[in-house]
Amino acid sequence: MRKFFSWLLLWAVLWLEIGLGLGLFKPPSAAAAIRQLEEAPGQVVYQSRQTLKDQQGHSWQAIAFKRVRPDGSTGVALRLVGFPGVASLDRSQPLILTNSLGKTLTAADDSGTIFTDAAAPEPNVGQYDLQHLLPQLQTEIPLQLTLPTVDGQSVRLTVSSALIAKWKMVAGYE
Repeated sequence: MRKFFSWLLLWAVLWLEIGLGLGLFKPPSAAAAIRQLEEAPGQVVYQSRQTLKDQQGHSWQAIAFKRVRPDGSTGVALRLVGFPGVASLDRSQPLILTNSLGKTLTAADDSGTIFTDAAAPEPNVGQYDLQHLLPQLQTEIPLQLTLPTVDGQSVRLTVSSALIAKWKMVAGYE
């Protein structure tokens, strides 16, 4: 009986090695696709979307995008969208980016440009300027994003190094 299980284990290992060698068993990819959208003639947006969880387990959509305008000017931003009622963001405060080594950067709020009714902005949506921060981010080091809220609390989101690399790819599109 012991000899039978030894042979069975040997065959299982062989099949596993063959399957891995042929690429039959691939782990699912967690990478977000980069989308290209034409917003208007001559104006293109490249974006990456990823869902992040905050410290309470709530989902937030993180959309990093680069807008290329007809005149050639560009902008790179990060839009963070939570479910309504989860948090009311304090837009008078910047987004705080802290890497795992303790280095802190801040991204200015740029939310005023995204709402059709500027008098009633969505409290669960924030947009931040990343144009000048991306070169300072290291793709090998994960980040924690801290979004200040109007109640004095904050929302914390963890960003993997793979997602930072994706954001840099988005910023590199022309």
